[in-house]
Amino acid sequence: MGADRHSLRARKQPRQARAELTRQRILAAAAHVFAEHGYAAGTTNRIAGQARISIGSLYQYYPNKDAILVELMTQHLDAGVLSLKEHQESDQPESIEAIMRGLVRSVIGNHLDDPKLLQVMMEQTPRVPELLERLNRHARERVDFTRDLLARHPEVRVTDVDVAAQLVVVTVETVVHQLVAAPRSVDVARLEDELVAMVTRYLTAAA
Repeated sequence: MGADRHSLRARKQPRQARAELTRQRILAAAAHVFAEHGYAAGTTNRIAGQARISIGSLYQYYPNKDAILVELMTQHLDAGVLSLKEHQESDQPESIEAIMRGLVRSVIGNHLDDPKLLQVMMEQTPRVPELLERLNRHARERVDFTRDLLARHPEVRVTDVDVAAQLVVVTVETVVHQLVAAPRSVDVARLEDELVAMVTRYLTAAA
């Protein structure tokens, strides 16, 4: 999308509780509208109506719906980081299969709230520099954490833990993104089992 990067930033940073509540209402309304009507039909007028505010009030916070979608995507990424940190800080199980299950379950859990909204975010969110940097930073953190786990686990048989960590993270993220957000529903429990089996076999297979 060719929108100017400055036009995709939130206009108003809430300093008071009331303003923050209004911002959250706009975001919640936008999430509902995008999931219900799709991005093309998810106009700012519809979002304002869903939030029960005037269109002028909405524009005090966001210049357009692209800016709203960027913020929704940012929230989604931040939720994923929080989930990863909770996973990192918890006691890790002994088997590599159980560790991979925890990792896969954490990623799936961050994508289940609203698959239709997830599909809109994946397909329509403008890739502005700030968002791309956030994506890259989060990816590096996930890879670093996974590499450290693999490097010290006795069941892991890969010859290059750096490459293996990247493959595990990218594979799990990509598969979950694509299948959970797909128009055709997927059995989440089966998806978890198959993903865990796939990455565990790869990590523990003899060279």
